[in-house]
Amino acid sequence: MTGGLAKMTRLLQINWIFIRYGLDEAMMVFPLFRPIRVWFYLLPWNWFKSYSRATPLAVRIRLALERLGPVFIKFGQTLSTRRDLLPPDVADELEKLQDQVPPFPGRQAQALVEKALQKPVEQLFRRFDVQPLASASVAQAHAAVLPDGREVVVKVLRAGIAEKIRRDVDVLALLADMAHRWWSEGPRLRPRELVEQYRITINNELNLIREASNASQLRRNFAHSDMLYVPEVYWPYCREDVMVTERIYGVQVNDVEGLKKAGVNMKRLSENGVEIFFTQVFKHNFFHADMHPGNIFVSTEDPDHPRYLGVDFGIVGSLSERDQYYLAANFLAFFHNDYRKVAVLHVDSGWVPADVRVDEFEGAIRAVCEPIFQRPLNEISFANLLLRLFQTARQFRMQVQPQLFLLQKTLFNIEGLGRQLYPQLDLWETAKPFLEQWMRKQTSWPAMIRRASRRVPAAMEQLPLLPRQFGDMLDEMKQLDAKSRQRGFLLRKEIRRAQRNIILAILASAFFIALAIAYSIEF
Repeated sequence: MTGGLAKMTRLLQINWIFIRYGLDEAMMVFPLFRPIRVWFYLLPWNWFKSYSRATPLAVRIRLALERLGPVFIKFGQTLSTRRDLLPPDVADELEKLQDQVPPFPGRQAQALVEKALQKPVEQLFRRFDVQPLASASVAQAHAAVLPDGREVVVKVLRAGIAEKIRRDVDVLALLADMAHRWWSEGPRLRPRELVEQYRITINNELNLIREASNASQLRRNFAHSDMLYVPEVYWPYCREDVMVTERIYGVQVNDVEGLKKAGVNMKRLSENGVEIFFTQVFKHNFFHADMHPGNIFVSTEDPDHPRYLGVDFGIVGSLSERDQYYLAANFLAFFHNDYRKVAVLHVDSGWVPADVRVDEFEGAIRAVCEPIFQRPLNEISFANLLLRLFQTARQFRMQVQPQLFLLQKTLFNIEGLGRQLYPQLDLWETAKPFLEQWMRKQTSWPAMIRRASRRVPAAMEQLPLLPRQFGDMLDEMKQLDAKSRQRGFLLRKEIRRAQRNIILAILASAFFIALAIAYSIEF
């Protein structure tokens, strides 16, 4: 089947599943479709519905997403953490996508493990449970015991999952291309870039060696932390489609009643979650980007100092130093109601076109934020704030930043979980001291020297080339056409300026090299 035909077939299949589960009717509530609502009920497929309307809409949405496959299941997983944006019944049903996706046969999983590790499970493990512990859209997990008695979890990719995901992402890319071409908001929202970012992310998730390396890195980052524990990876048992890690025990983070029954300090737990997020993003620059409730547990051994237990590290994110700085500065500007600073930062970062008038943009941001900030900080939702900002963005041609997509998704997850655990959570006040301390460190002399020292090797490589480059520049100037000689004064002026710039560059490089050497000796 050709690529174009396969995409069209998948589009028709998606449409049919929507019809089968009655989701086409749900679409009629949107303003875009209201003018044709009457005609909708005259369509032939509405005369013989194959799925009972007695089944609640929320259940039909979940079943349709399960039927559509992994890409759509993950979409539902992301939505399930945003209870402030969904009806309670829909959120409850989508939450079941976290760990209640129908499993594939345990014997098939056993066969996949034996094929990957090239040994019978009896030789690999003292015990291998055929019944899965949990089943997700991409893989499922089985409990096992290593020959030395250590309890482990064996994660196995679903057979043929890579091809299914590739097909659906191709369909999403087709829809994104259509949106870019024919939707007026398409170029600003950059749907093509978002789909490509998602393609990279989900392809990484299909490589369990990569996930194991992510887990190892996070474990090192939090090796001495009392807020987050990451299970150990057992590398001899890891392949691209099989991964074995330490088994952990805890209460699932969305089991609020279970946590309260265990006497967990819910305020400290929710605040620790916020601190873990900002630590990963700004201190480590390596963050778990799939923090839905199915991937997070809580150790209740010390209820007054609860500890998060993380699993499933297929999706991680990082930011450039530039994005880190602008994000932290934006957050702090919001905390201090400094709308001028927010506007300037957006222009300086390139997120808003340079020709935008800063004063007009500042006024628009103030109009969005001021009504929100009149409420107590612990009642302010990032989700509502972002929705208002997106509406304002259209006026100023603000572009979606694909590199921030994972960060935004993770922040939504953290806020949703935090408020579910402790509704009075003040996300802003919890984050403010951390960000202020981080910004102070970034603008301190030791931090600037460290950044300069990282550039020393590149500068050292360039220094020997400067005289030759200067000589080449002089040769090019001498070879100018005779007609240019009348502008000799200007040429000499340019040469003198170039000489000064080169001398200054050499002096600056030498200064930072000396500082870096002195700093390394002192510290």
